Amino acid sequence: MLKRLLASACLIGVAMNSAIADDWPQWMGPQRDNVWREKGILKKFPAGGPKVLWSTPIAGGYSGAAVADGKVFVTDYVTADNVKVDNFDRKEYSGTERILCLEESTGKVLWKHEYPVKYSISYPAGPRCTPVIEENRVYALGAEGHLCCFQTDDGNILWSKDLKAEYKTTAPLWGYSAHPLIDGDNLLTLAGGAGSHIVALNKLTGSEVWKSTTSTAQGQGYSPPTIIQHGGVRQLVLLRPDAVSSVDPATGKEYWSLPYEASNGSIIMSPVVSGNYLYVAGYSNKSLMIELDPAKPAAKEVWRDRQNVICPVNVQPFLIGTVLYGFDQKGVMRAISLPDGKRLWETDDVIGKRPAGSETAFIVQHEDRFILFNELGELVLATLTPEGYAEIDRAKVIEPSNFAFGREVVWSMPAFASKHAYIRNDNRIICVDLSAE
Repeated sequence: MLKRLLASACLIGVAMNSAIADDWPQWMGPQRDNVWREKGILKKFPAGGPKVLWSTPIAGGYSGAAVADGKVFVTDYVTADNVKVDNFDRKEYSGTERILCLEESTGKVLWKHEYPVKYSISYPAGPRCTPVIEENRVYALGAEGHLCCFQTDDGNILWSKDLKAEYKTTAPLWGYSAHPLIDGDNLLTLAGGAGSHIVALNKLTGSEVWKSTTSTAQGQGYSPPTIIQHGGVRQLVLLRPDAVSSVDPATGKEYWSLPYEASNGSIIMSPVVSGNYLYVAGYSNKSLMIELDPAKPAAKEVWRDRQNVICPVNVQPFLIGTVLYGFDQKGVMRAISLPDGKRLWETDDVIGKRPAGSETAFIVQHEDRFILFNELGELVLATLTPEGYAEIDRAKVIEPSNFAFGREVVWSMPAFASKHAYIRNDNRIICVDLSAE
């Protein structure tokens, strides 16, 4: 009898363990911090690389996938035009923007929604923003500012907005790229225009709750809305092309603002908080270290525009304690200490020496190591410490399908869920098995 009870308990434990699987319902994961907390993930790749469980054809885009409740959501852009160009002169392209809902276990298309849209943005391959899933709703923001909320089960539209038309603005040079954020009853998103750099919309109806601050002539910027807890209050930190500011996420009322001069309007990263310090940086070595008041929502400048720090252009850096790891616009991976900004090390080993310019590898932590997905289409297992970068293993999983700075690239962040990685290029999305079994 005891043996039967123990056997039953073991079977129940196995069943429960297999049923517990993380979702990846938004950009950077469940807690928006680039940490994959699921157990039972491989420590090295099998011979020949990890198995691709399924592959589904899609079209172009830089947006990552979102995964929840057995479904995978991804956006793309279908066009007959050649969109593998930088398009700095903002030539117009015609095509169809889509959101696709796939069955997580098979990659089968369950439903799709599409609409015609003209792109006049640089790098016009497709949408930038990862969909956001909450309960039975999924939100998708297109590259030209089309924001839609769908029912996840059938794709019916609950509400939609054309941000450019409603807020009398234009898309920034590199398109709408700031991933929306759900905060309580609201969806926070960059809109642009006078008094509406950031808007809070009721997540169920799309009606405006509040709007705040003004974008400059350089556009909205690209930094996603980020909420921190500091100075005794919740603060929504915004990186505009002309300022770093903090507002009340409930009302949009500004707490503090410091000047920032983004080159080409290019401020992309989310702010990073280490103790009482907040760090931001962007293109052309425009960096800013800010000291936050621990007693109230206030801030002051510590230093700016230092050399040999981390100025991201494609990849969100990762903070552990007081050490920040990330890819600089130079294309190398660096570690710097905060708040002094001292460079601890740098390496080009993640990608290798290629034509210089915005080399990219997305960074996700899993337990005591990191999973990096580089622009060559490789998954890389490595450790990152203040002493250096140490590679454990790597495997090629998908082909680069776009073109930038004289080289072929894939610049889309994977999603990690159910012991799998969901990875896309401009031709297909694949499901890669990363389970320890």
